[in-house]
Amino acid sequence: MNGNTEETHDPAELGELERSILSIVWRIGQVTAEQVREDLDRPLKDSTIRTVLRRLEEKGYLEHFIANRTFHYSPAQTKQRVAGRAVKRIVDWFCDGSIEQLLVGMVDSKVLDRTELQRLADRIALAQKAAENQDPGLKKRPTEGGE
Repeated sequence: MNGNTEETHDPAELGELERSILSIVWRIGQVTAEQVREDLDRPLKDSTIRTVLRRLEEKGYLEHFIANRTFHYSPAQTKQRVAGRAVKRIVDWFCDGSIEQLLVGMVDSKVLDRTELQRLADRIALAQKAAENQDPGLKKRPTEGGE
């Protein structure tokens, strides 16, 4: 597998079956093709499930190990990381790369409200503080306005 695949594959290009199977793997954590087949809400051949699992691995979403001649699949990336890449694609396509435009659009569309925005701002502030504590060189530099 190409080490760059996970960064270059567009999550928006995942098919409905791929997304369904990936959701099962994220929920359960480690699965066999048989477990996926049983968990899906539609009947599919084992060979179809194995093919989709292999494709998801080739695209960098899954990894596997073999135990007793059975492939066991687990996530190669967190759901949040994949979601972040998908959102980045949306931001690039529709918002000219501006997270601010995305957030304003989400507020205008009532996807986010003031409480959720404040919660996000608090989490960002905590993450910045944690990063600064790990690397004091990351402290914010004063802006031109003298802040």
